[in-house]
Amino acid sequence: MLLCLSPAWLMKVAASGQEGEASLQVSKAVSFYPGGLTFLDDFVPPRHATYFLAGLGPGSGHGRQAAELARNLTCPTGASAELARLLEDRLLMRWCLSQQRDVAVPATLAFTYRPPGLLRGGEASPGLRLVELSGKEGQETLVKEEVEAFVHSEALGDASQVAVRLSGWRWRGQQALRLHLRLEPSAVVNTVLTLLEKLEEEESVLVEAMCPPARLPLPGSPAPGPELAVRVCAVVCRIQGDRPLLSKVVCGVGRGDRLLRHHNTLPRTLGVALAQCGLEEAAQVALLEQRIKEAAEAALTAVLALEAGLSVEQRGGRQVHVDFLGVDLVLTVTGRTLTPAVLKLNSGLCLEACGALEGMWAAPRLGRSVEEAAAAPLVETMLRRSGRHLMEGKQLLVIGAGGVSKKFVWEAARDYGLKLHLVESDPNHFASQLVQTFIHFDVTEHRRDEENAQLLAELVRTRNLKLDGCFSFWDDCLVLTSLLCRELGLPCSPPAATCLAKQKSRTQRHLLRCQGPPWPATSLHAVACCPLESEADVERAIHQVPLPGVMKLEFGSGAVGVQLVKDGPQCHEHFSRILHDLQGEADHPGIGLGWGNAMLLMEFIEGTEHDVDLVVFGGRLLAAFVSDNGPTRLPGFTETAACMPTGLAPEQEAQMVQAAFRCCLGCGLLDGVFNVELKMTGAGPKLIEINPRMGGFYLRDWIQELYGVDLLLASTMVACGLQPAVPAHPRARGYLVGIMCLVSQHIELLSSPGSRETMQALHDKGLLRLNLLEEALIPGQYEEPYCNVACAGPSPAEARLRLLGICQGLGIDRPSYPVVHFLSHFK
Repeated sequence: MLLCLSPAWLMKVAASGQEGEASLQVSKAVSFYPGGLTFLDDFVPPRHATYFLAGLGPGSGHGRQAAELARNLTCPTGASAELARLLEDRLLMRWCLSQQRDVAVPATLAFTYRPPGLLRGGEASPGLRLVELSGKEGQETLVKEEVEAFVHSEALGDASQVAVRLSGWRWRGQQALRLHLRLEPSAVVNTVLTLLEKLEEEESVLVEAMCPPARLPLPGSPAPGPELAVRVCAVVCRIQGDRPLLSKVVCGVGRGDRLLRHHNTLPRTLGVALAQCGLEEAAQVALLEQRIKEAAEAALTAVLALEAGLSVEQRGGRQVHVDFLGVDLVLTVTGRTLTPAVLKLNSGLCLEACGALEGMWAAPRLGRSVEEAAAAPLVETMLRRSGRHLMEGKQLLVIGAGGVSKKFVWEAARDYGLKLHLVESDPNHFASQLVQTFIHFDVTEHRRDEENAQLLAELVRTRNLKLDGCFSFWDDCLVLTSLLCRELGLPCSPPAATCLAKQKSRTQRHLLRCQGPPWPATSLHAVACCPLESEADVERAIHQVPLPGVMKLEFGSGAVGVQLVKDGPQCHEHFSRILHDLQGEADHPGIGLGWGNAMLLMEFIEGTEHDVDLVVFGGRLLAAFVSDNGPTRLPGFTETAACMPTGLAPEQEAQMVQAAFRCCLGCGLLDGVFNVELKMTGAGPKLIEINPRMGGFYLRDWIQELYGVDLLLASTMVACGLQPAVPAHPRARGYLVGIMCLVSQHIELLSSPGSRETMQALHDKGLLRLNLLEEALIPGQYEEPYCNVACAGPSPAEARLRLLGICQGLGIDRPSYPVVHFLSHFK
């Protein structure tokens, strides 16, 4: 992130192939480093901007130059003069906000001269009256009639004063507010007529109710003194999925008989401001916080809806979007309810006020809510849009198309502008029609992966594919992918590392030998195990591995064939069953039988099970996401339930992340998005297995929903040798708790069209999240989950209760599938 203090440090260069657009280049800037270090850097050659956010103003000088720099860029832009004009037009914003159910605005009478097209058509609320003037002179009679009707209307409520002001970009911050008593309409009329003379096209004169400040007297004082008023600044950011999120609220407190502005009050938290005015009751404060949140987020919702209807020219460029919004509110009383009313919107003043509070010397003593930066969600959006810009048009080779659970890959690729080329065994796979190039090639015989990598490399060269990267999200194809990357000279973890992680017994035995340095040694997280290829191996393993133990396929996935074994006879019995039932790829496609059906026996570890999803680049940990799993259905280990974020104590969560990261490094996995399964035991984290690809099932969807980070985008960036810009310590926006549905347990529910329509309808309404993992309802002894149903909540307990209610209503909860038990870890 670079700070340019002068427009002269930036230069626009016409973009080839994109008529009318330009790339933005930086020749000089202030750069920032950990520890508070800053440097003034000159860049030769200039650096290309991948996101631009400018401070814009209506006058001459830097504001105007910044506005010109922001117009029609090829890179994402968070503001433009065109959008700022709309945002800070009080009348237009009142018009938009009055359509929102959760937003109260002051009653307003507007006299407009040739209003903008955006104000024509549609109906405003009863509290907003729009009068279009044919000219600026000779309007005395009309103005008098309208003003008198307005000051006597019920829309003004308890307001005793009205304010008269000019509205328009030209008048932003340059005009004094004229206050008049409601009982003196003649003075209001004279002020309106005077201001009409100054109007230009698309400008307005507003007469608005001065919302009476809520009466919150100072406690414990016999002489209360002047009434105090609270002015609220809220910063709302656009997050993943173009949704609004309230980031922070700061307040100013002052005399109720004087106008409060951003720069004439000290910033303070809402709780402190209310306490100073005598309101300290926790429930009332919490209710008011919720109302402010709803109003501020509804304001951004209205702005985003307006933006969606604008043309590229009206926005100021193809890449221009409102990524954050300042909302000014005043606390007033409507009936007997303390209500936040939106006065106006701004492009940066509220963010500036939040920064002033965060920069106070006492900020660390004021609590975490103050320390957390108001701009954090904005920075996440900047990083996400920057990453999308870098990846747009990138050519990637994908090995293996996966099943219906990976359908999101093809939708996201289209959204990101990626150009995908697919190698897949099934010539009729639905994804073959969704890619630039389809290469039909049998990738299931993994004993020939090295030979197949050479053949595929030749095919790529023959077709003259100009690739930026190559990756896979399908367990079966990870080794082949790393071998092919080596052949093509593309970024990837070494094939030896992928092979080591793919073979479970080799992973554990290798890590057991990693005694350090560094300390704590990686061997602390490994578990005793023994590979099994024959009955003789089983007998030997029984004496080497403590029982009870876990038997599983050496190269398996999806917990297929995993079994708890308590003694020698059970070991022999399960080994024989797997050898007979799962002999090759045709017996259960996609779980790794192309490598054979060798097994292993590992020690059974008591503890809670967790997933850690890591983003690693150049051997450095960039981000980690920890989730909790519920108890499995023993003696098998099919997943039942999950919760994100983790409920582990912060210290244990840190142990989990470090254990997962050290195990990946120990195997040589230096670049990629990896999923590591561990158990938290009394002795610390213990490794179950490493999946050298992004997490499956619902994990990508949940992480994107809760943290705004897309593991798929991160995977493709690493595959192209680009470092993903992800928050090092992302904040979760709530909790998700989910339950798996199995064909063997829920066949009636899953095969009923009515039940499936109900689940989809609940998903569409946002009452649950439905992740489809399989396509066919085929019961079998070795089954994988069919779908995942999850509920969100502000706490794991609330999300759990919502999910339990839905499971009982849909029939997912049953004696043979006790959802209460599976969710018991998330209380």
